[in-house]
Amino acid sequence: MSFINIVDVDLAYSGTDASGFSAQTLAVSSANLTIEHGEFVALVGPSGCGKSTLLKLVSGLVPPSAGVVKVEGKEVTQPLKTVGMAFQNATLLPWRNILDNVLLPLEIVQPYRKTFKRDRKVNRERAEALLAKVGLSEFANKMPYQLSGGMQMRAQLCRALIHEPSILLLDEPFAALDTFTREDLWGVLQDLWSFRKCTVILVTHDLREAVYLAQTVYVMSSRPGRIIKTQSVDIPRPRTLDSTFQPDFVDLVQDLRHHIALGKRS
Repeated sequence: MSFINIVDVDLAYSGTDASGFSAQTLAVSSANLTIEHGEFVALVGPSGCGKSTLLKLVSGLVPPSAGVVKVEGKEVTQPLKTVGMAFQNATLLPWRNILDNVLLPLEIVQPYRKTFKRDRKVNRERAEALLAKVGLSEFANKMPYQLSGGMQMRAQLCRALIHEPSILLLDEPFAALDTFTREDLWGVLQDLWSFRKCTVILVTHDLREAVYLAQTVYVMSSRPGRIIKTQSVDIPRPRTLDSTFQPDFVDLVQDLRHHIALGKRS
């Protein structure tokens, strides 16, 4: 069995219609997805197609309306502790310096929480090693407002990985950044994944980003979202910005764009 299994999953959100009557919106329909341990996958598709919803299902933040989600062979029935998450906004706590922001999950996630004070030195060394990996060693004692957006995102990635999660969920983490910073962070994330080898699910609207980072790209249709295309990315690693101009890379991006257009009409 694969590490993550999403089997015939529907998710409907409850709400009210224009007349004030209760209604349900089907966000995801008959979704099927399998992800191997240590795999890096990307989810792409039209806005509102349920990409972020799949992250919530995998993490256990929301239960499926139908079907089943399993991680390591066990059905997900509550939020998982072995998940790290990073979002479009860095959400660093403004009153804590960068090092203490990175350490935050160890203060609140078991089993690290109960030994946090005792293992303070070891935890600090772990955080400093991650910060060094992303080029932030000199900024550990700085406050978030003293860092650029790209540097804050690097710190957020460190925070998401500090408790050594088995799954890293990334919801458009670089969308708010300028092109040059975003492309720079592709290399940072690639290095972090090679370093940690946790299972990564990336939601993105940037097809170049998806092909640059992922081993497998899944294309979703318009709402209600379902998987309509599975694309392996066999471009050798480490990938560089030069890779994005190679014919095989460009062809993959164009093929994904074609399937997204088909998904909008389906």
